[in-house]
Amino acid sequence: MEFWVTQLFNGVSYGALLFLLAGGLSLIFGMMRIVNMTHGSHYLLGAYLALTFLTRTGSYVLALLGGALAIAVLGVIEWDRFLQGLRGQELAQVLTTMGLALIFQDLALVTWGGDPYNLKIPAVLSGKYHLGTFFFPVYRVFIIVVALGVAVVLWLVVERTRVGAMMRATVDDAEMARGVGINVSGISLGVFALGAALAAVAGVVAGGFLGIYPGADFEILSYAFVVVIVGGLGSLRGALIGSLLVGLLDNFGKALFPELSYFTLFAPMAAILAVRPTGLFGRA
Repeated sequence: MEFWVTQLFNGVSYGALLFLLAGGLSLIFGMMRIVNMTHGSHYLLGAYLALTFLTRTGSYVLALLGGALAIAVLGVIEWDRFLQGLRGQELAQVLTTMGLALIFQDLALVTWGGDPYNLKIPAVLSGKYHLGTFFFPVYRVFIIVVALGVAVVLWLVVERTRVGAMMRATVDDAEMARGVGINVSGISLGVFALGAALAAVAGVVAGGFLGIYPGADFEILSYAFVVVIVGGLGSLRGALIGSLLVGLLDNFGKALFPELSYFTLFAPMAAILAVRPTGLFGRA
């Protein structure tokens, strides 16, 4: 019983981390139709920058905010200089963002070296909760709470605010949105910056238990794309459900069938897409 509860909790907490990453990618890839291969770079650079901020200030909160803000600014530069003219050009988007991702990877290697790091978490988030015979790490509970908070805020913004209505209008028909006075360029830039900042937050949070190391950007990016595609392009609910599904499948697959861990993850994904090509909550 303890094994199943532990693995279930670990799968949910990993799924929560994936949602922090995939929530931003869902906005960029699903709503804006931008194939952004630098999303994993935002994740890794956000973690590295937070490590630097934490070393200089000693504050985890400042490190988190500093990493997210710096990557949001990077996202603004990427969109303004490289991507806003590539709408509808998927191949050009892939080549451009892949090139940028490789550049970012080399810059990170030169700046922070090839050694793995762990982001020191605050004392208040260390330790474990004791519930009966079970022990739940406080930091993993923190990740779940943060992911739920982000999910609620994103849903309220997209579905219940004027800004969210303008975002949806821009996605559905950019020309018509411009015709009614919506600043399509400004909305797109803001969405891209928000997605980049969320990726950075995921990287900072992950740095406390997965570590920070070269190659983590492309490693985590494949999981994020699986979540977004399976959940449905542009669907925050799909990103949330998809993240939990991928987190649980990955965790139980590695625990029960370590030699078949990729099969236990990607075979169910292929089966879902065979039945619903638009994903669980995607629009046809």
